[in-house]
Amino acid sequence: MGFELKQGLKLSQQLRMTPQLQQAIKLLQLSRLELETVVTKELEENPVLEEAPESPEDDASTKETENLDMAESEEAPPPQADDNKKEEFEWENYVEDNSRQSMSQAGMRNTEEVHNYENLITRHESLHEYLIWQMKMSGFSENEERIAQKIIGNIDDDGYLPIPIEEVCPEENLPVEELESILQMVQEFDPPGIAARNLQECLLVQAKVLGEDTHDLVHIIKNHMKDLEKKNFEGIAKAMGKPLQEIIEICKIIFDMEPKPGRSFSGTDTQYVVPDVYVYKVGDEYVVSLNEDGLPRLKISNFYKNVLSGKESSSVTKEYIQDKLRSAVWLIKSIHQRQRTIYKVTESIVRHQRDFLDKGLEHLRPMILRDIANDIGMHESTVSRVTTAKYVHTPRGIFELKYFFNSGINKTDGDSLASESVKEKIKEMVSQEDPKNPYSDQRIVEILKEKAGIEIARRTVAKYRDMLGILPSSKRKKYF
Repeated sequence: MGFELKQGLKLSQQLRMTPQLQQAIKLLQLSRLELETVVTKELEENPVLEEAPESPEDDASTKETENLDMAESEEAPPPQADDNKKEEFEWENYVEDNSRQSMSQAGMRNTEEVHNYENLITRHESLHEYLIWQMKMSGFSENEERIAQKIIGNIDDDGYLPIPIEEVCPEENLPVEELESILQMVQEFDPPGIAARNLQECLLVQAKVLGEDTHDLVHIIKNHMKDLEKKNFEGIAKAMGKPLQEIIEICKIIFDMEPKPGRSFSGTDTQYVVPDVYVYKVGDEYVVSLNEDGLPRLKISNFYKNVLSGKESSSVTKEYIQDKLRSAVWLIKSIHQRQRTIYKVTESIVRHQRDFLDKGLEHLRPMILRDIANDIGMHESTVSRVTTAKYVHTPRGIFELKYFFNSGINKTDGDSLASESVKEKIKEMVSQEDPKNPYSDQRIVEILKEKAGIEIARRTVAKYRDMLGILPSSKRKKYF
């Protein structure tokens, strides 16, 4: 058996993940806040980069971005410094006049806003801080205080103790009875129901706070939690041999109790969303405009340009500056590519969802990533990255870009409807139902088909209802 060696040519295409392409992909998936952090860090670490002054002449970043070719992802060739040759890098695009920069910076210093610290919101007291303060005021012994502090430290945001009491401080090797005793003292703290191990105990602690005349109430909590959950008042009345109306009155008290005692302390400060892009209606057309506010405007330092072109600079210095220059140019170009991609994707979404912008949520069209990717000539993964954690301000409100991508639900007339529109219809139906006779999932299916021509399975209705945070009909039913 012999072997034969042959020589041949093979033509193939490969995608080379250059540093610039890697950086562009990374920046594309960052949120606006993350991008600002990256840019700020790069400004601190790269001496070649500077923040350009904000003046009318500089307010052309959007136009600059649109002129960049998004498809260009090859690594930019490094500028070659030569003592006898002028730099071939287009400094004019990124270098500003030093005098204008100094004047702008001086103006910014003169008009710098001074923070009024009296207008700042103070930090809210946490649940644990509130409980520790009560512990300090309760006259615990040193040993009791140490155990109580560990119990409080294990209480979750809802106000519950999620672990068995014997696991709170196993190193103390204390009898369970002593731990239970200290736990009961903590459970007397405000808010009522705190440090309970389950809902039943939480309600019992709150019933204890009510004082006398709670025998039947405690009996119901101890023995009829399943019936309470299903609002089976008739079953409770029959089991206890009490009139139905009397049981309903007792259950009213239970339903007024707080199932999550720590809820009032778990509120967080309002987080405001800064849109990445705006959509305005001008006449009969919708106009897309990138939001450049808050994003530092970057340029190449004039000083380092002069150093690089100077004859007195050593080769080591020039090599260092060239490396930092490449990094700076890649960052500037990647940010422009990111902004350009957001612009193109938003423009395409506006074209596809014109009916939504004109008429509202019920006219949101089914749309998948491929629809936009094919429209703008990009890969689906690129569209996926650019629609995550990016927000658009429209005449209909502020939405995350991925909000507009929905699966389709068939209608009897042959058209299809976006799943978000169906969810909105379900939400509206539930809000208008008779609370004493709420719609079952099957009834919602029938109404959607009768009134809107929407064909949908019962399990799909149940899934959408769960996503909307709507309880099943048995738990929505109200007797009073």
